[in-house]
Amino acid sequence: MTSLLGLSCKTTQSMSRKGNCWDNAVAESFFKTIKYECNHRHNFKTYLQAYQIIGNYVNWYNNVRIHSALDYKTPTEKELELKIKNMYNVA
Repeated sequence: MTSLLGLSCKTTQSMSRKGNCWDNAVAESFFKTIKYECNHRHNFKTYLQAYQIIGNYVNWYNNVRIHSALDYKTPTEKELELKIKNMYNVA
């Protein structure tokens, strides 16, 4: 894996202290959610079917589903809000 990372000058390996469990918490939370809310409800017959259903789920998750941790906004709405806020705070 490190040899693959070394091929790109834009890629750096992320490592924290030994035993720090927060590195992958966001990704693990998302994959837990997608497994529970999407994958366990479907019996995929083909790779293409899985790709389409999971793609539709991710689109719904980011653009339609509201999140209480994001002040009841979608991730897309919250990201846009933060970009606008940062744009005006930089100047």
